Amino acid sequence: MSTRSRAVLLSAVAAVAALTLSACGKGGTSGGGGNTNFVTGHNGIDTAPEGRREAAPVLSGKTIDGKTLDVASFKGQVVVVNVWGSWCSPCREEAQYFAKVAQQYEGKGVQFVGINTRDTSTTPAVNFEKEHGISYPSLYDPTGKLMLRFKKGTLNPQLIPSTLVIDRQGKVAARALEALDDTALLKMLKPVLAEK
Repeated sequence: MSTRSRAVLLSAVAAVAALTLSACGKGGTSGGGGNTNFVTGHNGIDTAPEGRREAAPVLSGKTIDGKTLDVASFKGQVVVVNVWGSWCSPCREEAQYFAKVAQQYEGKGVQFVGINTRDTSTTPAVNFEKEHGISYPSLYDPTGKLMLRFKKGTLNPQLIPSTLVIDRQGKVAARALEALDDTALLKMLKPVLAEK
């Protein structure tokens, strides 16, 4: 094998390893500097001030139970979007907290929506939701197309799990790139819910 071939192979292996590590893990880094209009928090939560938020992209399609859902139909409510996969260990850890907070805020101007990604069929996703008591809908996005609709340099979901809070005007207000417990989830949700 030539030196050039070896270098190309090592580069490809390194790229695959980096992608694998970012696919399902704790935390992540994202740039809050420049013209991104958001601030990277020390608690793992990135936020954007009210007047400088980017509109959420179109998030619509089939849910894991075969229904049709368009997140834009929840405009006027605060929407919590959780990107998850049944194969993801941190997703399993946080699921109980999302189920609990979603239940606490039901009928209080908050809508939870999941985006299930990288599951090759809906069967494990449906079983995951039953096992963890998730009662809110989840869009089925096996290839990550919905995640790619977010503009680069915005509060976009970059890891699995990722959580976004979308304000009443349909703009992304906060993002976390790690598994959350109920305390951290409420730290993201409550300030956006308090906005008038």
